[in-house]
Amino acid sequence: MTSLSGTEQDRLEQVTGELRRGAVAVIGDMLVASAETVQRDRFVSLHARGDAVLALTGRRASVLKLRAYDGDIARLALPQDRALVAALADPAGDMDTPMKGPFETLRADDRSYDVPVSRLALRVCKAARLLPAAILAPLRRREHPVGMIHAVQGCIESALDGQALRLERFSDAQVPLSLAEDARVFGFRPSDGGPDHFAILIGDPPRGKPVLVRAHSECYTGDQLGSLKCDCGPQLRAALAQIAANGAGVLLYLAQEGRGIGMANKLRAYALQDQGFDTVDANHRLGFEDDERDFRVAALMLEALGFGAVEVMTNNPRKTEAFERNGIRVVRRVPLAVGRTEQNDAYLATKAARSGHLL
Repeated sequence: MTSLSGTEQDRLEQVTGELRRGAVAVIGDMLVASAETVQRDRFVSLHARGDAVLALTGRRASVLKLRAYDGDIARLALPQDRALVAALADPAGDMDTPMKGPFETLRADDRSYDVPVSRLALRVCKAARLLPAAILAPLRRREHPVGMIHAVQGCIESALDGQALRLERFSDAQVPLSLAEDARVFGFRPSDGGPDHFAILIGDPPRGKPVLVRAHSECYTGDQLGSLKCDCGPQLRAALAQIAANGAGVLLYLAQEGRGIGMANKLRAYALQDQGFDTVDANHRLGFEDDERDFRVAALMLEALGFGAVEVMTNNPRKTEAFERNGIRVVRRVPLAVGRTEQNDAYLATKAARSGHLL
């Protein structure tokens, strides 16, 4: 399997960096900016062109009662008010100012040239851990903006798709843990330039037999701060203890904070939960899917460690399906129901009722 070219990876990192700092990048033949971070002077310049659009995900459009004529995205002519655009992107003030329109979204045959890049721009915003809302405007004939990062559309798509994603094991060391003294930690760096992931190998499990595995997505608030809003911290510690009691196994610690939306957006989701929305609706109001995680990296880590069959410690059937889909045979599911508190009872009930968790 060949890896993505350096150009593809580098361009994606450059584009996400530009969006995060409020600049404008060029993807294909479109100028692209983040509706969340775009600097005011650049916003004014984009609006003055007269042909800029605001692209939102279908999830966010549904909350705003906008028609997503293009299926999974909605596009509307870019409003002149920068504060209004920020409010369309960020649901924090939806309850205070629920009526933001009326707006007329563009139909599929209106300015249809920007639909593919609009869809791609929203994916790039997600990759940058920004709200999925983008401003786009077409490059004019013979226009070559100086100082902007230019990226070929197919190049960015390839980098995001990660069809040739590889992992490099960059280091490992013995790290005795309070819950598992015979532990060795392996570091893995993905070829797409994303954050490092880690595998904790406990004992010496035989490679030819199914191994007990927990795929744990990092949760800064739960794992390290002891948050009572979720069950992540207790699950992490219970999994380590159970693997140690079993004598051997693997805990995969995946850099997929907030079910893949990042720490900043997870805090936004928590704020929406404080307003009365459950965890699924909070993600939708932000413009995300229920779960944005990609478990291919977990399968690649197991393969790199020499394992092809697993007993998965999880309450989430989607994880077992993801392992199977990515070439890892699942022998059985091992329940891990711990950490219920008064503060997270409704959260766990939502995961069971709406996300299919077996609790």
